Amino acid sequence: MSARNNPVPARESPLLCYVTHRQGLPVANPADSIEALIRKIAEVAAAGVDWVQIREKDLTAGELASLTRQALRIAAKSSGKRSAARVLVNDRLDVAIAERAGGIHLGEKSLPVAEAKRLVESAQRKLAVDPSFLIGVSCHSLEAAKAAERDGADYIFFGPVFPTPSKQQFGPPQGIQSLQQVCRTVSVPVLAIGGVTLDDAASCIHAGAAGVAAIRLFQDALDPISAVDRLRQVVTDSHP
Repeated sequence: MSARNNPVPARESPLLCYVTHRQGLPVANPADSIEALIRKIAEVAAAGVDWVQIREKDLTAGELASLTRQALRIAAKSSGKRSAARVLVNDRLDVAIAERAGGIHLGEKSLPVAEAKRLVESAQRKLAVDPSFLIGVSCHSLEAAKAAERDGADYIFFGPVFPTPSKQQFGPPQGIQSLQQVCRTVSVPVLAIGGVTLDDAASCIHAGAAGVAAIRLFQDALDPISAVDRLRQVVTDSHP
């Protein structure tokens, strides 16, 4: 990682990342879920989140590419006077590069970080992606976080910090102390994920997290603008 291609060092406030999960949206017909997600992305991007991670693992490459393309247009249109939300693609590096997304987010069982970095650097030499393209990794242990940093990750999602249905397969919650240990050990930015609510977001920032990532915190908000404003105030006030 370098300070040049990572947005966190230059920021005065912690990052907020919306992770999509269209199957959790209240739609009567599952066939309408993509359109519902596009509307939700527009709402959350307009509310002022910093990143949107497209995490729709069941979509085909074509469907994911189309969704990413629309998310990028939405982010650019919603930005106004501030920077547009960075759109990250979960797992599918090919789609992220093809659509010129803002980065790729890898799971612990995805393409190895070192291989992803090699492919991204090749694409950057061909001017196929922006120099600021980020490589992020989900980590569920201190050892995984150290390995991700060693292999060239630009940032890490660490969790689940708190109990959450979407992360049950990764075992019991890691807790604030584990988050703090990871933040103190690695030099790349760490975003807390997993059951983060408005009430406990401050504790994640106090533990050293560079921001918070969540599904329900953003997706279930009846008023995304108010929710993001309140969360932004909480995490900014907690930022060292």
